[in-house]
Amino acid sequence: MSWKLKAKKWQEAMLNDEMIERLNDLCNDEKALEECFYTDLQFGTGGMRGILGVGTNRMNIYMVRKVAEGLARFMNELGEEVKRRGVVIAYDSRHKSKEFALEVAKTVGERGIKTYLFDGMRPTPELSFAVRYLHAFSGVVITASHNPPQYNGIKLYGEDGAQITPEASTSIIQQMETIDELSIEVAEEQQLVERNLLTYIGEEIDRAYIEQLLTIRLNEEVIRKTTNDLKIVFTPLHGTAAHIVPKGLRAYGFQHITVVKEQADADPNFSTVQLPNPEEHDAFTMAMEYGKREDADLLLGTDPDADRLGVAVKNAQGVYEVLTGNQLGALMLHYMLSQKQAKQTLPNNGVVIKTIVTSELGRAIATDFGLKTIDTLTGFKYIAEKIKQYESTGTYTFQFGYEESYGYLIADFVRDKDAVQAALFITEVAAYYKQKGMSLYDALQALFERYGFYKESLHSLTLEGKEGAQQMKHIFKSFRTRPLTEIAGIAVKEIEDYTTGERYDLVNNKKEELHLPRSNVLKYKLIHDQWICIRPSGTEPKLKFYYGVKQSSEKASEAMLKQLEQFIKSKMELFLK
Repeated sequence: MSWKLKAKKWQEAMLNDEMIERLNDLCNDEKALEECFYTDLQFGTGGMRGILGVGTNRMNIYMVRKVAEGLARFMNELGEEVKRRGVVIAYDSRHKSKEFALEVAKTVGERGIKTYLFDGMRPTPELSFAVRYLHAFSGVVITASHNPPQYNGIKLYGEDGAQITPEASTSIIQQMETIDELSIEVAEEQQLVERNLLTYIGEEIDRAYIEQLLTIRLNEEVIRKTTNDLKIVFTPLHGTAAHIVPKGLRAYGFQHITVVKEQADADPNFSTVQLPNPEEHDAFTMAMEYGKREDADLLLGTDPDADRLGVAVKNAQGVYEVLTGNQLGALMLHYMLSQKQAKQTLPNNGVVIKTIVTSELGRAIATDFGLKTIDTLTGFKYIAEKIKQYESTGTYTFQFGYEESYGYLIADFVRDKDAVQAALFITEVAAYYKQKGMSLYDALQALFERYGFYKESLHSLTLEGKEGAQQMKHIFKSFRTRPLTEIAGIAVKEIEDYTTGERYDLVNNKKEELHLPRSNVLKYKLIHDQWICIRPSGTEPKLKFYYGVKQSSEKASEAMLKQLEQFIKSKMELFLK
């Protein structure tokens, strides 16, 4: 169906007042109208995300109902037990999140499926925990993570608390293809409550979650000795972690916690930051001001749905510096393995799981402690998939999972990245080093001295709309049909093409199979431990370029990194002329 026919269909439908008003506003702007209808929002790896608005290419109650109806039909085909186990639903602080969450409950409830709806906003990792705690069949969270305020989204979870499997995703997509988003029947909230098909949850889950958080402590003595001295500043960036992180830190044993007041309230406009993303250094501006006043050892920041954690610490000059996700992961990993080794609780078959774009420093640390490191595709669902596999086979015992984009998992009672776990655990790491007279920055330098100066970066190219999507396809096609044999004067050793599932060994002129799912990703490995990875974002109109180097000094690593970045930047300028 053409976009004009889709727009006409929406114009003739019985939309709610808000959607009618938005549609009327677009009638005199054909280009804007086309952007809203030229395609349907794609249900990707476990969910859907987009700009709020009217149309099939926007997030609104009709597209949310479509996803929920697809889930409901999928569950109905699996039988009554699955329907009784039901769906847990959570939401974040964004525009329409609460409304969308209720629409999910009303849609699946109409199909006779039990729902558990949180009575207020909650972190995404707590949703993952709640699915497991309540033995539900599925979970739904309304969030667009760290995207700008005009975005929202919906993510689906399986019974293990991880994002749904590719098989389940395919089945739900097939169901959605037969659904008219404008004709979905929904139940009334009160009717569902009376029929025991809708139960509101909250405090009980919070208590159970915090009890599990306390199990990740490795050295209570260190916490006791530093609790009066270690000073923490925390910002939830207007999101879901405003209460749970301070409460968890106090339960863990820490006392001096200052919350950034201006960023503690739920604000869907995220009015104090350009982006509510702890990866962005500007997001720590207010926390740094608080840190200076409090002379804080540690600044913690979570994104709106509290699955990502950023940390800033004082560097050698006494200035707060935001650590990268790779650096933070390395600090937590080394502390965890060294503590477990000292207590003789480190299993012989322990495994660290990271993504293909995460620093190789983690592998070096794991190898030093005799552990295996497994790589997955980008996305924490793949790490959770491996955890489930090893839990079933007993091949490995999960120890730590992380990705460069500020996502970490310390203990697998959650099966998604968990900023709440990470906030508590990195504070314990900071306490350990403070007792030794070191900051986290000092500890990081010690890791570099021991394992080599690993340095990484990420650059994104934003390509919006229909034209941007075509440009992205053209760029990828060019990289595949004319593969690079050298980058910035350095020979390429291997090319890993995750679309074809093959590794090309340019040195020995042979091909090998990649034992990972197919994905639109290219990775170049160079002859001196450098690498570049190219992939489109799964949630934003961006092409992402990841870089990793290892040199004998920080200065040499920075120089090499700039060399690689400049090469790719020049190449992109030629593409976009």
